[in-house]
Amino acid sequence: MHNVLKEWLASLGIEEPELQSLHGDASARSYYRLTNSDGGIVMDASAAKESLPSFMDVGKRLTDANVRIPTIRSYDLEKGFVFLEDIGSTHLLDKCVEGVDARPYYDKAIETLVQLQTTSSEGLEPYDESFLLQEMNLMTEWYLKAYLDTTLECLEGRMLLGSFSLIAKEVLSQPQGIFVHRDYHARNLMLDSHDEIVVIDFQDAREGALTYDLVSLLRDAYVKLDRRELRRLILLFKELKGLDVEDETFIRWFDFTGLQRHIKILGIFARLAIRDGKKNYLQDIPLTLKYILEVGQKYPELDGLIALLKSQYGEFKDAPVTMRIF
Repeated sequence: MHNVLKEWLASLGIEEPELQSLHGDASARSYYRLTNSDGGIVMDASAAKESLPSFMDVGKRLTDANVRIPTIRSYDLEKGFVFLEDIGSTHLLDKCVEGVDARPYYDKAIETLVQLQTTSSEGLEPYDESFLLQEMNLMTEWYLKAYLDTTLECLEGRMLLGSFSLIAKEVLSQPQGIFVHRDYHARNLMLDSHDEIVVIDFQDAREGALTYDLVSLLRDAYVKLDRRELRRLILLFKELKGLDVEDETFIRWFDFTGLQRHIKILGIFARLAIRDGKKNYLQDIPLTLKYILEVGQKYPELDGLIALLKSQYGEFKDAPVTMRIF
């Protein structure tokens, strides 16, 4: 495939292109850095060509909304190649380390999110009840059954469905019709040479709930914020949005949206490990599970769900967790 990529780059006028393989994401896409000429990043989506029309469409929407993304220099939908601006290698996650004050970067990420939500969502697939439930069922199938080899009793199955329906109802009770990135977190936010936020991995955007991307950022599967900082950033978003809603109501929206997302993520991490052989995602399960338990325990109506998950929690108490707390 390198030769095909190089031939395509040569057709763009880049002589003898040299490519350095980069760490990819959870998808079938591959990424390469062009190390000669004027540089750039090449995305090889030849194994997932169906994602490119969405990538181009959403990229244009974000650009029209003045959201910073890597400039698309050239593309070939038939081959599945995209040639992008090279932003560098610094992610927001890289600022969540000891000795670095990450708070100004998170403030910028909140401001960028407010701007991102001005992006047109017209025509995007909706985050409706059916899709919310479908995502949460990934936990049942891949985490509980496939990964933990759990056999659910009939009453447990009905309890899960009831809990999922309650969570979906709460997610849908908040303002809808918002542009949702779906993975707006520390690994998908980069910093350019001016320390400005650059949004990547946006091709799966949908139309959905107000707090979805806020949850993705502040209850990240890779970074844990302390409670005071978490509350400060939640309310900063609310303030910048100019929302006329009680703080505790807004935090309830945030909590239930987080439960939906993290229940889904448990299933996805297990599926990546089992189906796709990407075992490294197992190390992110403990923090995701911890979020669900901490938040769910605040709401008595979710006692059954929390009791079921607590019975499995011992498996992960001593597991390594990618966690930064500030």
